[in-house]
Amino acid sequence: MISISHKTKQFLVLLIKLLIVGGAFYFIYNQLANNDKLDWQQFIEIFNKNKSISGVGFILLLSVLNRYFEILKWKNLASPIHPISTLESTKQVLAALTAGVFTPNGVGEYAGKALYFDKKDAKQVVFLNLICNGIQMVLTVIFGFFGLFYFNYKYQVIPNQTVFYILLGFISLFIVLFSIKKITIKGYSIEKLIKKINAIPKGIHRRNILLGCFRYIVFSHQYYFLFLGFDVDLPYLTLMAAVSSVYFLASSLPSFQFLEFAIKGSVALFFLGILGVNEWIIIFVSTLMWFLNVVIPVVIGSIYVLNFKSSLITGTET
Repeated sequence: MISISHKTKQFLVLLIKLLIVGGAFYFIYNQLANNDKLDWQQFIEIFNKNKSISGVGFILLLSVLNRYFEILKWKNLASPIHPISTLESTKQVLAALTAGVFTPNGVGEYAGKALYFDKKDAKQVVFLNLICNGIQMVLTVIFGFFGLFYFNYKYQVIPNQTVFYILLGFISLFIVLFSIKKITIKGYSIEKLIKKINAIPKGIHRRNILLGCFRYIVFSHQYYFLFLGFDVDLPYLTLMAAVSSVYFLASSLPSFQFLEFAIKGSVALFFLGILGVNEWIIIFVSTLMWFLNVVIPVVIGSIYVLNFKSSLITGTET
């Protein structure tokens, strides 16, 4: 086996840190600088017209709450391994977000969190992070279904018969999965997964679901209030149905974190375009949501990545 010196390991760790942070910043800059659909002049005009310190503060508060509930979720779920403080959970969540920003569906986030724990706990950390993200996906699907059905009822985007077949397809898939839950593939089965989920204390699951609901309410309403700030005057239920539909369909598509606003923006163009919302407003709101809830946390998370202890990666003391 080839032996690597301590200094070489330190250099490799530093290189990895710089690549993660540099890559994150490059992709962020590239998306903001080369998006020709962003009309900054119109944005400045509307901002000057409707500018309000309290309004800006409220939108920023929603971004803080969005990430804060995610931090509390991870603090709650990490407790079966060992209790962590809110500050430690903040470091892990933001550093992992930075590490996963340019990986498919944020896969790098799982590895980022695992590095903060002992190697023997790595699989458990990945599983708990899957539970953390999974409940958010489930809530997005549930709210999205209701929103999509309401939106379709009002505007008949797709025939009701098609909606029925889609719902029937999901129910059938659910039944099939549970009917074959004992079938094992490479040592894994749905039955084993359910047992592993049930092994987690119910109190942790309840808090996870509650915090997930709070987080969904926060980021979906941030979208809603941003549209209000851009003078979009639509009934509350109609606009929220469109927002929940956008999140539902956009989250179903494989993507990278740094392309999140482009995916959501494209889906939003379809739904909100039906409502007569100006295209540039839809693009701008989607970009602002991405900037407030991904870019700013990634910038903060990059500090934690650069301060990452190399001992977490190399198994040596610095």
